[in-house]
Amino acid sequence: MLTLLDPSDSHQDFPPIDEALSDPNGLLAVGGNLSPNRLLNAYRQGIFPWYNEGEPILWWSPDPRLVLFPEKLKVSRSLRKILKQKKFSVTFDQDFTGVIEACARPRIGYVGDGTWITPEMKLAYIRLHQLGHAHSVEAWQANELVGGLYGVAIGRVFFGESMFYHRSNASKVAFVTLVESLKRWDYALIDCQVHTQHLTAFGAETIPRKRFVEKLNILCNELPNTEAWTLKKPMEG
Repeated sequence: MLTLLDPSDSHQDFPPIDEALSDPNGLLAVGGNLSPNRLLNAYRQGIFPWYNEGEPILWWSPDPRLVLFPEKLKVSRSLRKILKQKKFSVTFDQDFTGVIEACARPRIGYVGDGTWITPEMKLAYIRLHQLGHAHSVEAWQANELVGGLYGVAIGRVFFGESMFYHRSNASKVAFVTLVESLKRWDYALIDCQVHTQHLTAFGAETIPRKRFVEKLNILCNELPNTEAWTLKKPMEG
């Protein structure tokens, strides 16, 4: 049986992740809340929330886990050409709300034409951003936000959440710019959660959940470079 979390208790422990279901892969607990303390504790343990509007909060820890080691980033020849053309300006933390709202809009091909980023989720991650834990990457073209992504940073780990684009390749440029920056800032791991062809093309790979959590136990307690997330002017990409 799944553990039912108390929505009034942000400090209640999660169950051990090896109790997560194999079908559906990684479902661990139900309920609780999206307070900053609850979310940060979840990420530190390799757990994340993912559910549809109208459902209770569902907490997941899939096995295996898709990750990207920043030094293993792969950039295709065609994308390198686009980067050299400098079609987009890339910034960090300049419009977190705009990014998460764009990510939350219905996507073509999404089952039910809905979104898993509920209003409750948006408010929770905006709060994390205000507290300095969640970050956004924005791709701009002619002063218009045309792509980007957001996630949570703890120690030397970046936990990616979602990305969007309104112009072809905008989110790819934002992602590559982020990964190159994370390398300079001494980040050691990017959590991509579950397997997608899009991210494996960038060099993401699956590792056993046990190995993933072992890395979190070390890296989440280490500090990145002091220059992390301090970009003062747009980067061209």
